[in-house]
Amino acid sequence: MTIIISILVLILGIWLIGKINLSIKFSNQVKTLFAQSKSISDKIFHKSQLDTLPLPVQKYFNYVLKEGQPYTSYARIKHDGKFKADLKKDWMDIKGEQYATTEKPGFIWKGTTTMFVARDMYISKKGRLIVSLFSIYNIVDAKDNEKYDLGELLRWLGESLLYPTNLLPSDELNWQAIDDHTAKFTFDYSGLSLYFIVRFNEVGEIIELETKRYMGEDNLETWIIKASDYQLINEVMIPTLFDVIWRLETGDFSYARFHITDVEYDVPEKF
Repeated sequence: MTIIISILVLILGIWLIGKINLSIKFSNQVKTLFAQSKSISDKIFHKSQLDTLPLPVQKYFNYVLKEGQPYTSYARIKHDGKFKADLKKDWMDIKGEQYATTEKPGFIWKGTTTMFVARDMYISKKGRLIVSLFSIYNIVDAKDNEKYDLGELLRWLGESLLYPTNLLPSDELNWQAIDDHTAKFTFDYSGLSLYFIVRFNEVGEIIELETKRYMGEDNLETWIIKASDYQLINEVMIPTLFDVIWRLETGDFSYARFHITDVEYDVPEKF
């Protein structure tokens, strides 16, 4: 019995040390993210910026922003929800926190389940995914690959629905008309060229974003973000429900269903 207790104490000690080390690494990565960008809150949104945009895009910005809205420089976000580590596996509960910068594109997300902690990030123009089993051992550390850079930058860009001044036209971002309820924007940054086809409802809400993203290292598949349940938070209308989907030949497969619980702007520090 003494041996069993000693083993359990040792396992608990290793788990606690791993959890503390992971927390320190995450905090340092958040600091690095914020240190590499700067405030752009002196930039102000004016409705005259919308004059040349496609009509559904104009309707969207008029719906989510108000005249004189400062541009968001930093965002910090919390969510709960469900997640699938693999399309063939069951749903599991997940809680997440995320930090994003806009002047220099970047984000870091930590998702925590009972089994693993995942860190997804785009920092210093590099994408990376780290998955740690029980906060101790890295079972995934995907990096140093342009496909990961592209995928993580796509995530940051798609999640701009939570900091929508980031979707206003700029030197890097351009909108194009498709029809009365659909438009497309392109984003060019650091040698990468990205796009989303965007669908709007009658109210003016963005309800779906569609693009191509690598599923793993080799398969380029259709990747979709569905957004709903818009609410006014910090004077900005943002969606609070997200369903992230791979559209494959065999059908649509949802793997992340997040409920946004907290959003704060321009507080460049960890929760």
